[in-house]
Amino acid sequence: MPVEIERKFLVAGEGWRGAAAGAGLPIRQGYLAAPGPEAPNVRVRLAGERAYLTVKGPGGLVRAEFEYPIPAEDATTLLTLCRGETLHKTRWTVPFGGHDWTVDEFHSPARLAGLVLAEVELTSADVQPLLPPWLGQEVTGDPRWSNAALAGN
Repeated sequence: MPVEIERKFLVAGEGWRGAAAGAGLPIRQGYLAAPGPEAPNVRVRLAGERAYLTVKGPGGLVRAEFEYPIPAEDATTLLTLCRGETLHKTRWTVPFGGHDWTVDEFHSPARLAGLVLAEVELTSADVQPLLPPWLGQEVTGDPRWSNAALAGN
């Protein structure tokens, strides 16, 4: 079974910007089914020209994740069927300490404008990555900071 092992943090300040590799990737995503932190969610994402349908199991640090590419046209239509609000963000890759950190800068809905979250995917729950100085509070496993919750589900 495919799993995602990921730690998530709030970002404090702008220190990550100078280390970001390449251009940011515009992302629109929404949730077709996001019943709560103890149940799986179904996400549709349009990331640049590529699109995905993802099913994520419940959990914090480690959880099941199944992701499938879909046509971008299908994703555009599916986004109109989503529950809650559609998230608009720019995703940046920031190398640090031997890991590629994913930094998401949220643009909408308006209540999230300016929110910046960082995640690092790990090969094992035992891996302790070197933490960049621009990280704030760790929010791994806090359901309030899941993208599904941020979308209002």
